[in-house]
Amino acid sequence: MSSKKVGAGVGVILLKNHKVLLGKRHSDPEKADSELLGQGTWTLPGGKLDFLESLEIAACREVFEETGIKLNLDKLEFTSVSNDMIETAHFITIGFLCTEFSGEPAVMEPDEITEWQWFELDKLPEPMFFPSKRILKNFMEKRYYQKW
Repeated sequence: MSSKKVGAGVGVILLKNHKVLLGKRHSDPEKADSELLGQGTWTLPGGKLDFLESLEIAACREVFEETGIKLNLDKLEFTSVSNDMIETAHFITIGFLCTEFSGEPAVMEPDEITEWQWFELDKLPEPMFFPSKRILKNFMEKRYYQKW
């Protein structure tokens, strides 16, 4: 029996003028701070759930901690769920969409994310952090879940 645990996380699509906010993860794996790896990739704001935390509160907290942007909790919409696995880690990732928020993106955790930029949905940068890529693909294809 394995002692490894499945984690839970959130990723948030912040949409403004048909553009999505993405952050560049640090190229150093220690600083990129993800069990799912992803150093040097572009990612949605998001992160792990805290114990006894609701999905929506986790989404708001993570976006604020990473970008300084405050989400309108009443306008946060569920978009998808994905089963994200690599050899050493396994997460269930919940995707959200928010189109009403306040503030401008700032690099709040420079050791983890080096910059934030807005991108057209049809001109996403590469490489993308694979959980974020799945959330965006599900959103654009209007799917809640995608099998391997």
